[in-house]
Amino acid sequence: MTIYLASNNAHKVGEIMSSVALLGLKLRFEDARSIGGMPEVDEDGLTLRDNALIKARALAARAAGRWICADDTGLFVDALGGAPGVHTARYAGMGAGSAANNAKLLSALAGLPAAERGAEFRCCLCLFGPAGDASYFEGVFRGRIAESLCGSGGFGYDPLFIPEGYEVTVAELPSDLKNRISHRALAVAALGRALE
Repeated sequence: MTIYLASNNAHKVGEIMSSVALLGLKLRFEDARSIGGMPEVDEDGLTLRDNALIKARALAARAAGRWICADDTGLFVDALGGAPGVHTARYAGMGAGSAANNAKLLSALAGLPAAERGAEFRCCLCLFGPAGDASYFEGVFRGRIAESLCGSGGFGYDPLFIPEGYEVTVAELPSDLKNRISHRALAVAALGRALE
């Protein structure tokens, strides 16, 4: 079966497809552009699951009878009570980019020692079937927030996130390693196991 990815984010689509290949999963994903593109949606859900379902339903309305997979991801910082959480992409305000989001996060954690900078990325994939049924697959990537931006790979908060067991940020890791161990890779692996 072909699963269409409900996302306009080329980075997410690329990472999901890379994870499928690197993990040796027998899944076939297609970009939403092949069926007219992902419609704009208001991600006003209270949880990652809510937002993933909103996106999946939006693409399903345009592509009835097809299997749809939507991703919603958040960065949850311990010292900030779980913020930015579901507001990760718009932490510094609507339309703010990664630079503004990263600057706001660094400011919020200024002065905190490494031991108090714990955080985790969480990814929720919603698989939405032709009959309107939804299943969820999640991945958690634990680590801490660096004191400054490091690395040029990845996107979003990658230059600030140091995974557990590593001394460098995700933006400094080879992309194939990231796409095997990240929150998104773990969620994709869970989806693959369920379908196989």
